[in-house]
Amino acid sequence: MNILQASRGAGRVVGRFAPSPTGPLHFGSMVAALGSCLSARAQGGDWRVRIEDVDTPRSVPGAADGILRTLERFGFEWDGEVVWQSSRTGAYRSAFERLREAGQVFGCACTRKEMADSALSRDGTRRYPGTCRLGLPAGRVARAWRLAVPAGPIHFEDGVQGAIREEVACEVGDFVLLRADGLFAYQLAVVVDDAEAGVTEVVRGADLLDSTARQILLQRLLGYPAPAYAHLPVACNLAGEKLSKQTLARAIEAAAPAQVLVDALAFLGQAPPADLAVDSLAAVWSWARTHWCLDRVPRCRAVPAPAYA
Repeated sequence: MNILQASRGAGRVVGRFAPSPTGPLHFGSMVAALGSCLSARAQGGDWRVRIEDVDTPRSVPGAADGILRTLERFGFEWDGEVVWQSSRTGAYRSAFERLREAGQVFGCACTRKEMADSALSRDGTRRYPGTCRLGLPAGRVARAWRLAVPAGPIHFEDGVQGAIREEVACEVGDFVLLRADGLFAYQLAVVVDDAEAGVTEVVRGADLLDSTARQILLQRLLGYPAPAYAHLPVACNLAGEKLSKQTLARAIEAAAPAQVLVDALAFLGQAPPADLAVDSLAAVWSWARTHWCLDRVPRCRAVPAPAYA
C-alpha cells in the first residue's frame, strides 16, 4: 500500500489536474496529468480538471481550450465540469474574510522594489521581512494583504519525495493572499478549490513541492482537511532546466498520443512494454490503468525528458 492509499482512509479518492493556461501542454505537463489521473483511477476514484487562471494577466487567450482539446485527443476523461478559477472569486473572498475576521491577515504597504534585497525563499520568491506585521508605517496604505504566519514547523509525508519539514515563518515569511492588483493569490485559491471539490490526493510536479507547506498551513487555519500529496519528478531539458514556456519546451498537441503516453509512463518508472505504443491508444490506457504503481516513480525531483521534448 502506498502513502496515498494509507492516508486517505475509507473515503472515495478524488484527484485532479490543474494546469495554468499560459501556453500549450508540453511533455512535463503530460507527465503530471497522467500521474494524477492514473493514481485516482487505479484506486477507483474520480479525476477532475481545473483551469488555474486566477492570475489573469499571465493567461494566454485560447490556451485553456487548447489544453482541454489536447487532453481529449490523448484519451483523458474527467469527471464533472471543468472548473475555472477566474469564476470563483467569491469563494476566495469568503475564505479571505474568514481569515481576516480571525486576525490572521494584515495589510502590507511594501513594494517589490522595497523588498528587492530581502533573502530568497526556497522557491525563489523574496522572504518577507515582517515590515508591516505590527502595523502600517505612518503615511502608508495597504497595497496587499498577507497571512500572519505562525511559528512552528509543517510536517507531511510525500508519496514520492518522502518526509518533508518546513518552517514557513522562517523560510518564507508572511505570504500574500490578496495581491496589490486585487487578485487573490494562487496559494489561497488552490486551497479553497481543493477543499470545495473534495480532493483527497494531489499528485503534481515537484516544482510545486515548496508550495505545499503553505497550503497545508492555510488548510489548518481554514479548517479544511489536508489531502495526501505526491510530487512527481519534473521533466528537464539537457541543460537541467525544467520544461516550461520560458525554456522553450515543445508543445505536444500534434504529437502521436500513444507514443507520448508510453514515454511518460517510462519517465514515471512504470516500465511499459517496448512495443506498447504500436497498439491503439485504448490499449495504452488499459495497460497503464492495470499496471500503475506509485511506488515505482523515481524518488527525485527531476528526470531528463525525451529528446523530442
